[in-house]
Amino acid sequence: MPTLLVVQHTPSPAVQEMLDAVLRGTRHLEVSGVTVEVRAALSAGPADVLAANGLILGTPANIGYMSGALKHFLDQVYYPCLEVTVGLPYGVYVHGNDDTSGALRAIHKIAGGMSWKQVATDVSLVGAPIKEGLTACEELGASLALQISGY
Repeated sequence: MPTLLVVQHTPSPAVQEMLDAVLRGTRHLEVSGVTVEVRAALSAGPADVLAANGLILGTPANIGYMSGALKHFLDQVYYPCLEVTVGLPYGVYVHGNDDTSGALRAIHKIAGGMSWKQVATDVSLVGAPIKEGLTACEELGASLALQISGY
């Protein structure tokens, strides 16, 4: 059964709402036969990535960058996963109080260096999550789950 790994750092109510919406999306009616594993960024590691068929990364944007926890995760998996996860489908959700562009740029730079394949539109929310943003998070979760359901 294919596995979708959600690696997240959820220190705030806003990012928690986004995570909850992503997970609702993974339970979409059209999704079947996919196991969803949710891991905190500080406890996830190479074994989790190596066992996954797809990946969703979630983080707040802290001072214009991804959280230190998500950066730590990406540092930990870089070399062990570099050559064996080429083409791994991934998506990203980020919350910021004023800007998320630096966080998104950094995540995509690292994912690109790992030759992962972005298969969903970024969800970037600034300020309090609103219905449209949470719907986009649900769509992110559903999209990744549907894409890997054929593995």
